[in-house]
Amino acid sequence: MPRTGATTAILAAVLFGLSTPLAKLLVHDLSPWLLAGLLYLGSGIGLGLVRLARGVTGSRKRSERGLRGAEWLWLLAAVAAGGVAGPVLLMAGLTATPASTASLLLNLEGVFTALLAWFVFREGVDRRLVAGMVAIVAGAVVLSWGEPVSLAAGWGNGGWGPAAVAAACLMWAVDNNLTRKVSLANPADIATIKGLVAGTVNVGIALALGDALPAAPTAAAAMLVGLLGYGVSLVLFVVALRHIGAARTGAYFSTAPFVGGIASLAIFGEPVTLGLAAAAVLMGGGVWLHLTEDHDHEHDHDEMEHDHPHVHDAHHRHHHDGPQDGPVIEPHSHRHRHGRLRHRHAHFPDAHHAHRH
Repeated sequence: MPRTGATTAILAAVLFGLSTPLAKLLVHDLSPWLLAGLLYLGSGIGLGLVRLARGVTGSRKRSERGLRGAEWLWLLAAVAAGGVAGPVLLMAGLTATPASTASLLLNLEGVFTALLAWFVFREGVDRRLVAGMVAIVAGAVVLSWGEPVSLAAGWGNGGWGPAAVAAACLMWAVDNNLTRKVSLANPADIATIKGLVAGTVNVGIALALGDALPAAPTAAAAMLVGLLGYGVSLVLFVVALRHIGAARTGAYFSTAPFVGGIASLAIFGEPVTLGLAAAAVLMGGGVWLHLTEDHDHEHDHDEMEHDHPHVHDAHHRHHHDGPQDGPVIEPHSHRHRHGRLRHRHAHFPDAHHAHRH
């Protein structure tokens, strides 16, 4: 499961990173508000259609379950923070912040995600994990370092420019951590809801500001990029949150700018720079530190009852009534109870390992 979490987080970063240079091809034809809205809508509508088609054909995986109870509140809070407040704050901040300064400030999302995960949501942390996070963020900073950076340039109009960009990063960090609390539900449902809400809000703002909807081919291209770079990427991101927690997932996802930089070499013919090479070394080292992490100690499992996809392993030794009585090796989902357990093994902050250190 830890390897699954790392793999899906990196794949999510790859898809999101590739979406950046592709969106850059469209930004000349669309305003930032409208482009963001179409990307999100492409994500929500595309995933919704896939879910609908799978439901009609009967091919939907039975192992996943829908959102339940208080999970709806957590998801709505996550959407409000990351899908509504985050984009609004970013666009507002960009109007009073130099692009180079904003690029550096956007790296705060990974930092804020990790800090909230460690100190508010109590995910496990050690020096190796911190070192890996620092290396990955340092690589992102090097990669985004362009023209001379001056925070003073953004503070000249009352000081709200850089503060708004940083606040947007904080909202996305809150979104990441709150989404982790609902990550046991179907990731496709989560990504669909986020895409539809964020897309509707952003397109609505763009139209209110006077933008007009683009020609159908341009809109379709933007929505296709959104389906892959935002929708499928978010599904993978949620799966990673389920297995390795918000801090580690956020760290892996912070490699997305590097993927975008590599893609830009091929798409725009941009030269290989010293910054790109340095970012590769730093991010590669950080990812290696995380992949080789060995978080192994004796820990207690309190009694709990929940519902999520699982197989019968050391943490799931219950039996089923009826024809499925006994061992089950295929992923399946149903409500089950965990008894108190104390043991030792390598683990990550998933749904069964929320203990403090």
